[in-house]
Amino acid sequence: LPKPETAKVLMASFDDIEKAGRAVGDIIAAGIIPGGLEMMDKLAIKAAEDFIKAGYPVEAEAILLCELDGVEADVDDDCETVRRVLEKAGATDIQQARDEAERAKFWAGRKNAFPAVGRMSPDYYCMDGTIPRRELPRVLKGIAALSEESGLLVANVFHAGDGNMHPLILFDANKEGQLALAEDVGGKILELCVAAGGSITGEHGVGREKINQMCSQFQPDEISVFHALKAAFDPQGLLNPGKNIPTLARCAEFGAMHVHNNQLPHPELPRF
Repeated sequence: LPKPETAKVLMASFDDIEKAGRAVGDIIAAGIIPGGLEMMDKLAIKAAEDFIKAGYPVEAEAILLCELDGVEADVDDDCETVRRVLEKAGATDIQQARDEAERAKFWAGRKNAFPAVGRMSPDYYCMDGTIPRRELPRVLKGIAALSEESGLLVANVFHAGDGNMHPLILFDANKEGQLALAEDVGGKILELCVAAGGSITGEHGVGREKINQMCSQFQPDEISVFHALKAAFDPQGLLNPGKNIPTLARCAEFGAMHVHNNQLPHPELPRF
């Protein structure tokens, strides 16, 4: 594909992360399809700013980076539309990159957010779940509650435009029990995504890490079909045994398959 004629980025600051979450859906609802739409919370903002000096507002509870690309005149119109949407959503400050150098600097903070957070803690556990954009405020609130309950800090850095979340759970593997606690918090975040009508994975796959949460997302009949399909191509079970698809016995042991009338919890919610 040809490179867009121009690309411009807006950075919006918010004093409340749930407001930032709602703004994401508002932008898409306004008919705008950004080239990039990313969110970072206060912990991630501070980590990135300390590391990269991207010009981020460290006092903000959350920021949105919204990039618009295409023909110059269309991009200018879209920037004005997005600015109005962000103001209405409660943004406390909106900056537009003045030139290509500042645009690159804004993105450098986001692109280096993971290593930046890694400087704040001996270890972190990166999760990957996807939810409908409309559920961002509720899920972000739920993640905050899990962080407070567990005592582990969680930095949120993610692809807001498609609801693909990447909470980073900070822990110290040298402290007894913290790795297991981080894994438990990660599992609960994924289950929160499922309860919101989302998925336990957006781009990182399942493997062994998320195999228990497969029991939360899929019903017994669905899991049986997965096994039958795999057996058709791998009758001897040689390919990645024990990965991706849980046994029904494992789901029963995990205790996540709460099936009533052959339905998962929250059957009224649309699922991917």
